[in-house]
Amino acid sequence: MGKAGEFFSRVLKRMASSNDELDSAELQKTVRDSGAVPIKQCKDREVVDLAGTIAAVTINPRGGHPALEAELRDGSGAVTLVWLGRRQIPGIHAGRSVLVSGRISCGEEGRIMYNPRYELISSPSPS
Repeated sequence: MGKAGEFFSRVLKRMASSNDELDSAELQKTVRDSGAVPIKQCKDREVVDLAGTIAAVTINPRGGHPALEAELRDGSGAVTLVWLGRRQIPGIHAGRSVLVSGRISCGEEGRIMYNPRYELISSPSPS
């Protein structure tokens, strides 16, 4: 397929895709570009680097102590990030793109990572 054919193929795909599908594809591109592992490929108790966008932030006490929880999505899945003993972390808010590192746990309640190292990254620019 020539360059013009590839261009029209991409245009048609974008027109036929929902916003959620386009957002998911963009998030997955960010993951690939950062060298991170897609969330859906993570294995239980594996140390991984993940990249994505924070979808929600809540404070849920655990054992009588505060815990900041953030849901990280990368277009392939989601993981709950938990920082024990924290009520807030500057820069951690819904819509923010981050790169996190830590040991992931995959159980009945879903994927979770406690006290991950994190790096705030700039959001991809609109195309």
